[in-house]
Amino acid sequence: MRTMSFSDATLEAMREEMRRDPTVFLMGEDIAKQGGIFGQFKGLPQEFGFDRVRDTPISEAALVGAGVGAALTGCRPVVDMHFADFITCAMDEVVNQAAKLRYMFGEQCSVPMTVRAPDGITKSAGSQHSQALESWFVHTPGLEVVVPADAEDAKGLLKAAIRSDNPTLYFEHKALFPQKGAVPDDEDFVVPIGKAKTMRDGRDVAIVTYGITVGRAMEAAGALEADGIGATVINLRTVWPLDFDAIVDAVARTHRVVVAHEAVRVGGVGAEIAAWIGEHCFDELDAPVVRLGAAHVPVPFAPVLQEAIYPKAPMIADAARRLVRKEL
Repeated sequence: MRTMSFSDATLEAMREEMRRDPTVFLMGEDIAKQGGIFGQFKGLPQEFGFDRVRDTPISEAALVGAGVGAALTGCRPVVDMHFADFITCAMDEVVNQAAKLRYMFGEQCSVPMTVRAPDGITKSAGSQHSQALESWFVHTPGLEVVVPADAEDAKGLLKAAIRSDNPTLYFEHKALFPQKGAVPDDEDFVVPIGKAKTMRDGRDVAIVTYGITVGRAMEAAGALEADGIGATVINLRTVWPLDFDAIVDAVARTHRVVVAHEAVRVGGVGAEIAAWIGEHCFDELDAPVVRLGAAHVPVPFAPVLQEAIYPKAPMIADAARRLVRKEL
């Protein structure tokens, strides 16, 4: 195991996959000459050349459309969205083309394309550079959607996404980029798509989450332990396909569940999980499932307002505490 930043873990994953498979290439805005606006692609053009690390015009529709076409010819394109918010400019290409072509042509083709989408709330980035949009794509059949929580996830999920024969959206929270963590040395290390990870085991309540909120859930679990409450923390890693077995095990172990994410609470991934638990695990529950997510407002620019809209560790701990104490 080595310690590296989230961003460096994704860079290493890209380098290893491009060395491993000559059909893997990268394209996006400001990635070749600039190395990406977050520096996450530095050094790749020098090793692989500008044919495999391509700067593109500012047109997300053209960028993703070119990725779909390249994937249909046998390449494995990695398309960088600059900011996840701009994926809205390429919805037809993602939703009506990439997601559906395998089905429309009776599995005679596949679209092994990875869309990298830096997302999430960072200080005063504004409402058009701060959204978490993963639930839109969970709702779209034909797509895989992964959301890494740390450096290990960052590397393993990106390698899995690139190797997948399905179009995969890789949502990476910008605030995680500098955070460091342990990463396995094995170049073939991958995090399987559709498999969750139990980060912490407890018997009183389960906190089911993903992405940056995993760290907040772990902090909340530490606070709960001081109160004598044992919390299981499930890092979903993939939000579609969901690891329903891991969810069932967590419900059976704790009988109380908090689902938390930074994305808007209304219509979020947490709503799907809560509904599924209600349908399949109702008899195991000692209390209703609690959902935590961002308020149903655009992300504010003002820091004091921005910090008020999404669940952080104290809110998660309070919800779990009240659930265990039957105050909800």
